[in-house]
Amino acid sequence: MNLTPDQRFEKLGLTLPPAPKPLGVYKPFLIDGHHVFLSGHGTVKDDGGLIIGKVGIDLTVDEAKLAARQVGLAMLATLKANLGSFNKIKRVIKVLGMVNAVPEFGRHPFVINGCSELFAEVWGTDNGVGVRSAVGMGSLPDNIPVEIEAMFELNV
Repeated sequence: MNLTPDQRFEKLGLTLPPAPKPLGVYKPFLIDGHHVFLSGHGTVKDDGGLIIGKVGIDLTVDEAKLAARQVGLAMLATLKANLGSFNKIKRVIKVLGMVNAVPEFGRHPFVINGCSELFAEVWGTDNGVGVRSAVGMGSLPDNIPVEIEAMFELNV
């Protein structure tokens, strides 16, 4: 059976956190032509709070991967709030994942897989996986463990 992205998301049984509001002078969501750009999103939980901590001190690599999945859910919340449906997205184009980790940490791609795997579950492996970078940072806003930004192609 060929499920739509909305149907795939519903089948996962996940809930979306509140779509994050900008904490500075920027737009969290922007359409330009056939592309949607999402600004960096953080680890917004269902109650609106944040997962915080540095990977390698406060969080294990597996906890950080779950935090990246939570970032993906926050990004989906922004898409849903602005587009009304995940079906309006044709494919994931690019993901940039940033991991707040100790200097010796080296498993950034594994952490960002938490978000990438979620997108693949929603849009399928062909359209849900785009190009990606996963990098380490010395710190991130509010001491969140993961921040992710992305670009999507719209269905036209």
